[in-house]
Formats: sequence, structure tokens, C-alpha cells
Amino acid sequence: TPSATRVTLATSGWNNFFRAVADDGVQGPADANYLVKTKGLKSVYVVNDGSSYGSALAAAVATAATADGATVTTATVSGTAQCSDGTGSATEYSGAATQAVASHASALFYGGYYCDFGLFLGALSSAGYTGTIMSDDGSDSPALIQGTTPASAANNVLLSCACAASTNTKFNRAFKSLSNFSESTYSPEAYDATNVIIAAMKAVKKITRASIVAELHKISYKGITKTLKFQKNGNISGSAIYVSEVKSGKVVQLGLE
Repeated sequence: TPSATRVTLATSGWNNFFRAVADDGVQGPADANYLVKTKGLKSVYVVNDGSSYGSALAAAVATAATADGATVTTATVSGTAQCSDGTGSATEYSGAATQAVASHASALFYGGYYCDFGLFLGALSSAGYTGTIMSDDGSDSPALIQGTTPASAANNVLLSCACAASTNTKFNRAFKSLSNFSESTYSPEAYDATNVIIAAMKAVKKITRASIVAELHKISYKGITKTLKFQKNGNISGSAIYVSEVKSGKVVQLGLE
């Protein structure tokens, strides 16, 4: 997988699971450290959209932020969870936004997906929240800005991802030519995940499920995002979490957290 980050995917005793990115157990603490230690924010309002992904990552952020010495408040903000029906509006988040403002937290972290986060940002803007706002790779998309009313409410929002924006012009050009849209979140990781399987197929004497799994356990493949080498449980060896910021209506990657 180029994008599945739930921690328990690698703790179920499977022998044939591999991921090309760091998991939420890495990303959550990195996000908390960025807010509390790097940005110096001492109170964090941590909310999630009620999804398995959003709640797990938000919990990791809350735990790490508390360990960093911040005052942490947690809440679940459920609307059209996981962008399921597209019929939501900012008004359904007005109560949650009012609570966030009342917390007087200097930072707000949202664990979840861009559809609901965009609606929540609109509500936070109307409610007058002025703290630093951060979310995760579920919100790391230009669609976040398109789904925020007013769109300016998304400006200055921070987004984290276990993925790097591709600076490989050859890949970007070829990807757009083939797909008719620009590379986006996890596109380079998907390319690497595919190629590491192809490399494993080339390396074995006979292609079988078992031989591919065995080869992936020992392979070291230099991709365009990183060298893919897996731990025993299938997690990637080495990890990198990047932070981006919405600037003037565009998601701009700032660098490593």
C-alpha cells in the first residue's frame, strides 16, 4: 500500500502486508511535536471526524501533545463523515466551532478528511477562531480549498503527510500525460509501491505469492520518494513526515516536520 497508515494494519500477525509510508504512530507524534515544540503552542484542541482513520490519528496527536506538556482538549466532530454524501454545510458545525473558540486553545488539530474539514473551517471562520489550525493527509488536497466557504478560511492551515510533493519533473510530466491530471497526494508513493513489486517479481526464480512476499521482506529498492526497505512487520524502514501550508489558495509543502 502507498497510503494506508492505520497502525494496527501491521500488528495483526500478517506476513504479507507492506506499506511505503510511515504510519499514524509516527505521524501523530510528529504533528504534536510540530505544534507544541516547534511552534511553541501550549494548548491544543484535538477533534476528529468520527472515522477510524481520523479518530486514531487524532488520539495519537492528543497523547503526544499531552506528553509534550500541552493542555489538550478532545472532541469528536461528526458531520458527513469521510465525505460520504456531499450534502453537508458549515451550519452543522457551528456548535462545534463555538466550542473550539470557547476552549481558548492556541492550536486546533483536526483528524479526518477534507470534505468535512472544509465545512468545519468555514464554521470556525464564522465563529472567530484565531488559533493555528492543522490537519492530516486526509485533508492534504486542493479539494480542501474548493470545499471551504469562504475559500480564504483555508489559508494558513497546516497539513501533514507521510508523503513528499514530487519534484521529479520527468515523473510529473509522464504522470499527467498518462492520467490527464497532475500528480497528487501519494501518487509518487503509488508509483514506488508498484515498482518495488515489479522489482521483487524480477528477482525471484518463479513468481508465486510466497516468493514475492519473501522477496519483499528482504528487498531494498531505491524509488523516487525514498529507498523502500521493510521492517519485519511490513512497516517502512525509516520515516519522514512533511508539513504543508495553504497559501493564497494553494497547498505549498514547507518541508520535513
